[in-house]
Amino acid sequence: MSIFLLLVGITALVVLGLYYFVSATPAQVAGTLRLLGPAFLVLVGAILSFAGRVSIGAPLIMLAVAWFGRQRRMVNSRRTGGQKSVVRSAWLEMELDHDSGDMDGVVLVGRFEGRRLFEMSDDELLELAADVKDDRESAELLEAYLDRRMPGWRDDADADAGAGHRGPYSTGAMTHEEAYKILGLEPGAAAVDIRKAHRSLMQRVHPDLGGNAFLAQRVNEARDVLLRDHAD
Repeated sequence: MSIFLLLVGITALVVLGLYYFVSATPAQVAGTLRLLGPAFLVLVGAILSFAGRVSIGAPLIMLAVAWFGRQRRMVNSRRTGGQKSVVRSAWLEMELDHDSGDMDGVVLVGRFEGRRLFEMSDDELLELAADVKDDRESAELLEAYLDRRMPGWRDDADADAGAGHRGPYSTGAMTHEEAYKILGLEPGAAAVDIRKAHRSLMQRVHPDLGGNAFLAQRVNEARDVLLRDHAD
C-alpha cells in the first residue's frame, strides 16, 4: 500500500511539474528548480509518514527543511553581493567592493584626470601621491589604495607622502545621496540594513584593522546621517 501511494504521489508531481514548466517563464523555472529537491524530499517524507514509516519519513522532511534553508541563504547572498561604496574627494572618486575589499578609483583633476587607478603604473601612482599630498582627504584615499596594491610603497615615496594624519576631517555636511553611496545602499534602506552595511564596511576600513581613518570617518558619518531619518 505504501509503495502504491508513493508511486501515485510521484506521478502527480511529475504531471504538475510538466504543466508548470510549459507555462512558466525562464526566471520562474530557474527559481523552481532550486526548490525541487527539498520539495521532493518533503513529499516522499510525508507519504512515508502517513504510511506508517515515520522513522524514515520524518528525517527526510527535516533534511528537506535544512536543504531549503541553505538554498535561501545562497539566494540572499547573491542578491546582496556586489555592493560597492563610493567616496569622493577633491581629486579622487574611490570605490570599495564590500565582498572582496578591493578598491579602485578615477582621478577627477590634475595631469592624470580621467585615469582609473588600476590602469596607472606604480610610478604614475607615486607621482599622483606627490600631487595630492596637500589635500588631506585625497591623500588618505590614495594611501588606502596604495596600501592594498603596493605594500611597502611608503619606503619609496617622499618623506612627506604617506605621513600619518591626525584629528578629524572637515568634510562639510554630507548629503543623503552621498551617505547612500558610501554605504552602498539604495535610497530608503531600512535602519537594520544601514547598521548592517556600516558594520560590514568598518571591518574593511577601520584603522585598527589595517584600514584608513578618512574612510572610517566617512562611513560613520554616512551611518549617522541615514539613521537620523529613523530616529523616534
